[in-house]
Amino acid sequence: MNATRHNPLVDAPNINTRNQAIEAMPFSQPSASAPQLGAFESLRLHWPEYLMEASLLGAFMVSACLFGALYEFTHSPVRHAIASQFLRRVLMGFSMGLTAIAVIYSPWGKQSGAHINPSVTVTFLRLGKIKIWDAIFYIASQFTGAVLGVVLVARLLGRELADPAVRYVVTVPGDHGLWVALLAEFIIAFGMMTTVLYFSNHHRLDRYTGLFAGLLVATYITIEAPFSGMSMNPARTLGSGFSAEIWTGLWVYLTAPPLAMLTAAEIYLWRYGRLAVKCCKLHHDNNKRCIFCGANGGFAS
Repeated sequence: MNATRHNPLVDAPNINTRNQAIEAMPFSQPSASAPQLGAFESLRLHWPEYLMEASLLGAFMVSACLFGALYEFTHSPVRHAIASQFLRRVLMGFSMGLTAIAVIYSPWGKQSGAHINPSVTVTFLRLGKIKIWDAIFYIASQFTGAVLGVVLVARLLGRELADPAVRYVVTVPGDHGLWVALLAEFIIAFGMMTTVLYFSNHHRLDRYTGLFAGLLVATYITIEAPFSGMSMNPARTLGSGFSAEIWTGLWVYLTAPPLAMLTAAEIYLWRYGRLAVKCCKLHHDNNKRCIFCGANGGFAS
């Protein structure tokens, strides 16, 4: 980790030295006395990022629906060619892992931070890296984007997406029951947030955060999906459930992911401290504005 974020500035009487150390930090920190923006002002200044979050999760859901229909629809040539459900799950994991990587490294993902998950946003709110109104609008945008993404594909592929083998790619507990699904969701969400925090805040590995997040998505879909459907995202579950009108075990997906990610954040804070967290973007080292810490021509709210 970068030493400028770990070594306390004990020579406080030397004002020049302290200022130079702060300026040398690779990511600027918003001033503690910066004014807190209200709802209207946040919406006026940051609406592009809110729209990006909605669009990115919407695009993720479109991809999930299209690949779900391609691999699982009863009359799909791919399903006929690949009889093994496990192999089709491997393909689904690979497809969605690549989708996650594309979202994170896209121009919009670099600007909004590519949370695309209310649990991620709530966790960064706890870490003090996103302001309350930005978090509220991010979460509202994520739920909206997820719902509209599935609705859009349902308009185009109604029969294929509604097929019992596809079921709008809903995430529901597997045959092992609700509590196993709850534990499985907690484990994968904890693993994801731990990975994101470690890689995104490491001065040499931060550029690879999206790659490792995508790899985890692919792995989770392949291995964990039979237990809970591999949601890890309340908005993702609600997006499919809204069109499918299937709400089995909804409480699992509304509770386990945020609790797991918050737990991962508490452990990270205990081990490394608050100053070790750069920003709440998954990919920060780019030329896009940052509404969270004011880097690259942006402004901290």
